[in-house]
Amino acid sequence: MKLRFLNILLVLMGFQGFAQESLGDLLRIYNTRSIPYISVEELRMLQVNDEVILLDSREIEEFAVSKIEGAIHVGFNKFSSEEVLKKIKPGDDLVVVYCSLGIRSEKIGRKLKKAGFTNVKNLYGGIFEWKNKEYPVVDSAGNETEKVHPFSRAWGKWLLKGEKAYE
Repeated sequence: MKLRFLNILLVLMGFQGFAQESLGDLLRIYNTRSIPYISVEELRMLQVNDEVILLDSREIEEFAVSKIEGAIHVGFNKFSSEEVLKKIKPGDDLVVVYCSLGIRSEKIGRKLKKAGFTNVKNLYGGIFEWKNKEYPVVDSAGNETEKVHPFSRAWGKWLLKGEKAYE
């Protein structure tokens, strides 16, 4: 029993010690680049000109705290291509998917491609990078807010601006 506990403790300590130096390092570890990235600056220009379909692949608890204005919630754990197809028809329109950092959204982006969407991009750095660049987020009532759900305490280290809200 002691040996098992020690092994678990060492694994957990090793996980905590596995710190990435940059966002790019983190995304290289977790992503395959199967869905091309779009920068927050590029997205902001498209958003201002109303030329993008924006999908939020975070969980509803995260989405309820704040979102990028105009985003449609599609979730991750309970994502359904069929439900998305009820809201949006596949075509050549640009669809940008985001999550906290751009890891879950890449997986959802691949599912969207399989469902027939041809022009899908993944927001590099997700809503964290969006907020870090001081672009606005809105709450569930549509009011601008500083709050962003950091997903977890470990991932929250990548949210440098705004207020971390775990509710």
